[in-house]
Amino acid sequence: MGGVDVGPTNGKRQTNIEINMIPFIDLLMVTIMFLLITAVWVNFSRMNANAQIPGPPDPTKEIDPQTPEKALNVHVTDNEFKLVWKQGATVVSETTSERPKGTGTDLRYDDLATKIAAEWKQQSSHQDKSDKKQDQAILHVDNRLPFKEVIAVLDAIYDCKREMVVENNEVKSFPAFNMSFSVK
Repeated sequence: MGGVDVGPTNGKRQTNIEINMIPFIDLLMVTIMFLLITAVWVNFSRMNANAQIPGPPDPTKEIDPQTPEKALNVHVTDNEFKLVWKQGATVVSETTSERPKGTGTDLRYDDLATKIAAEWKQQSSHQDKSDKKQDQAILHVDNRLPFKEVIAVLDAIYDCKREMVVENNEVKSFPAFNMSFSVK
């Protein structure tokens, strides 16, 4: 065990001094444990983000203009639903549906779900079972729209299903749309 030899007490300088190493080793072990633990937690709190910002154009590559995909825009107004398929800024088709005035706790828009399914069958870009991509739906609502009505519209949109081949060539039913919100 480390210690300090006090040596002779006759006023001469001590010749045999040993540094007590146990507190130093304890401090070193605590520091190492602290560094290891914080290194692990730093990795857990990290979020990978990629802005996907294109760099300067490469003059050797030819620019391949891509046509934007169609998206279903569902506008909820005071008295109607407006279903608008857009491809970029171009309106491909537009349909309106009367908005029923329901106030019950189990609010459902079955007519809207039927219209959305019919529109999807006509206008969809991703109907093939082997296609893993979903069509895009954008819900346009007013901030004042009650939450239960927003959920009823979301349920009507998610009611439209499509079949998709998953692992082991198994066919399962999935929602046809990937949802986004546009709030006024």
